[in-house]
Amino acid sequence: MAEENAPSRIVVALLAIFLGWLGIHKFMLGNSTAGIIHVVATPCFGIGTLIGFIEGILYALKSDEEFHQLYVVEKKAWF
Repeated sequence: MAEENAPSRIVVALLAIFLGWLGIHKFMLGNSTAGIIHVVATPCFGIGTLIGFIEGILYALKSDEEFHQLYVVEKKAWF
């Protein structure tokens, strides 16, 4: 069962797709370290946009229950 303050799968997916290069989706999921790495890696290596887009698609394709278990409960940081 989803927690009331848990982030919405759709909102996180859209943020990852459109603003993935900023790492906002990582911060929303409570993964501050991954968010900081994402922000730093984007200008240094230029892959943050691609990673954010891929993660957004993966988030969108998961069910609400699977998303909640993997990214909210288990705090899976990448993909």
